[in-house]
Amino acid sequence: MNEQEKIQKYIDQVKKIEKNEKVDLSSGEDLSVAIMNLLGIEEHLFFTGAKTDKGAYLELLNKVREMRKELMKKIVKNPEGEIWCTSKHFLSASMRLMEVGTKALGKGDKVEAQEMFRKSYELYNMFWGLNLGIIKTEDLKSGDDQKIHLISEDKEPKLKSEMSIFEKLSQIIKKAVDCCKE
Repeated sequence: MNEQEKIQKYIDQVKKIEKNEKVDLSSGEDLSVAIMNLLGIEEHLFFTGAKTDKGAYLELLNKVREMRKELMKKIVKNPEGEIWCTSKHFLSASMRLMEVGTKALGKGDKVEAQEMFRKSYELYNMFWGLNLGIIKTEDLKSGDDQKIHLISEDKEPKLKSEMSIFEKLSQIIKKAVDCCKE
């Protein structure tokens, strides 16, 4: 598939989203959550290995890491530059913030929980924005999220200055993902 065909594919996805048609990302969403959990397993195996000084945990960590890398290839199709690692860290940070939010909720701190959940969801949406090609990465500028362009149906990037990139991605992903589709 050439670059023009890839762009057209993403434009067609955005058109479906705008028409309130669901794009079946349910398998991708499930896979991304599985990858989050594999990242968590890697972290726990690392800390367990360090605390117990048993090399077997590091061997397990390596096996889990290989599985995670294999599965990430199914979602991260264009790992230019550091998009691969950025994607991994978006998922990892999203998972950790979700866990912090869950712990805050368990302590009765609903305000803190809601803030952590919001941040977790923003990072998750950034992961999908990069990997679905919704964000034009060549336009990214540090600290200037009001000037990030999203792919539009007329093939020319439109400035979305009325809302932040997080808000726009959230709207797109919310419309696109139907995790209950079988």
